[in-house]
Amino acid sequence: MASRRRRRAVVTGLLAPVAVVILAGGWSAHLGLGVRDHLEAAKSALLRLRAVADTRDPALMGRAIADARWHAAEARRLTADPCWSMMTRVPLVGEGATTVRGLAESAAELTDVLAAVQRAAAVFVTAESHSLGNVPRLLADLDAAAPVLEDAAGRLARVSSRLAATPAGTGVDLLDQARGTALQEVDRLRGWLGNAATAAALLPPMLGRDGPRRYFLAFQTNAEARGTGGLVGAFGILEADRGKIGIRRLSSNADLGMSPAPVVDHGPAFRARYGPSAAKLLSISNLSPHFPYAAATWAGLWERQNHRRLDGALATDPVGLSYLLEVIGPIALRGGETVTAENVVDLTERAAYARYDDPMARKRFLIEVAGAVSEALPASFAEPSRLLPVLFRMVDERRIQVWSRRKAEQSRLSATAVGGVLPERPGPFAGLVVNNSAGGKLDYYLERSLDYELGPCMGGTRSATVRIRLTNDVPRGSLPGYVTDRLDSPRRSHRPGSNLLWVSLYAGVGARMSEARLDGEEASVIREDERSHPVYSTLLEFAPRQSRTLEFDLTERSSGESPLVPVQPLVRPQQTRIVENTVGCAP
Repeated sequence: MASRRRRRAVVTGLLAPVAVVILAGGWSAHLGLGVRDHLEAAKSALLRLRAVADTRDPALMGRAIADARWHAAEARRLTADPCWSMMTRVPLVGEGATTVRGLAESAAELTDVLAAVQRAAAVFVTAESHSLGNVPRLLADLDAAAPVLEDAAGRLARVSSRLAATPAGTGVDLLDQARGTALQEVDRLRGWLGNAATAAALLPPMLGRDGPRRYFLAFQTNAEARGTGGLVGAFGILEADRGKIGIRRLSSNADLGMSPAPVVDHGPAFRARYGPSAAKLLSISNLSPHFPYAAATWAGLWERQNHRRLDGALATDPVGLSYLLEVIGPIALRGGETVTAENVVDLTERAAYARYDDPMARKRFLIEVAGAVSEALPASFAEPSRLLPVLFRMVDERRIQVWSRRKAEQSRLSATAVGGVLPERPGPFAGLVVNNSAGGKLDYYLERSLDYELGPCMGGTRSATVRIRLTNDVPRGSLPGYVTDRLDSPRRSHRPGSNLLWVSLYAGVGARMSEARLDGEEASVIREDERSHPVYSTLLEFAPRQSRTLEFDLTERSSGESPLVPVQPLVRPQQTRIVENTVGCAP
């Protein structure tokens, strides 16, 4: 569903401005009207594609794409006419003519790409082409689709590059806005196709096409925040062998003991920031937001205890399970209780703590929920056209993260959102990461917002301000002690519902902080480094329903790169606002 929405946005961005093309200053009315009419017809055909997409009828979709493709090609042909080329050199109107031609060329190339992708993906549109017992066929189809998707992503990269080279300031505001929207949406679609190509290339081997694979599967509890999402409350082993997929040995976190020595070495910077125990103990193994650190530690801990080698690790959380249940449907537990997409997050991250005084009983219940979803999941492979959009949504929100021990696979994963990598590339960056330091489960109620304001680029630098607001939105009334207990200082008296968070801002590579403020007053923070990023951290105490605001004044390197603001996958979404002044910032 997300892919269709993005595709529609791309089409609208490319075709909407045609109606405002000004035919003046020697422009050919015949050519201009012809371009307009063909692009309007292409737009109508693509709107028809949107209308028939939900039917999953390849014939209807194919006809709509074919119509759009023909009209877009005609618009490109007309703007390639010598007369049009002359107009691109006429003062006042030349820049507009050049940009319109760029939009027509982009529309034609886009519809060609859609046609190629539609042919490759037709097998996923008809659920009948895959039965539950024919997962090997699905993997083979993914294998065949991978090069087509990769080629499509490459073609859109070239479209973006050519369109970016057209004039951005034509004097026609709607045309300029459309060009900007087109660039943005083409890049988004290119990213989606790139991720789809990576998934199509990696899923077959990683799901056992060439032989058995075993992965550590972590179920993260976002009610107690960790850098990759939440505390690992339960885990299992995902096994895949030539199309047969299952999850075995579901266990609570108590079943994976502490190692006497670190099971992996993540380097001196990691040890300095997190200490040696982060590579020995499951409960603090994922303090870093860099998922490969956590994944390699999980695999090492399990292998030390079980003396068998794993091929990688992956993680999800209750929010991710809720997305999967949208495809799977309601699931009945042994006692008759029904787990649905609407109740699974509340059930596992709030209600279970109130229901069970005995932590082991609660953990057995959570394992039962995870097991029921796991058993039902393979059935969703019968409808890949419904499952794949859900998986892409999970990837976008980091509700699923994957690490492979094989270097070639990990290299591809690291280039996508599913790899959960803390990137080392330069450019504007502001990442908020919170780790629960109280030992309770109050992060279910945590509200987050981040404002990132970037000034103009001057003399190789630019100023920036990051404003973080956190609210402990715990409800009034009593909560279970397991939720509110303060394990950080159990002998001290704490107000029920208070929380303690280790709050970190990951700034851009090469950035420097000039001042930090807490609730308007100058504050002291600790400066550390992780994967080339300066990291500014402090411990914050929160009373029930208290909000606190952290502000950082930064000096960053000049960059024309788009700001990157990764979001830690917790229960409640982060509200993010980016305000950027791009004056003087070269692309």
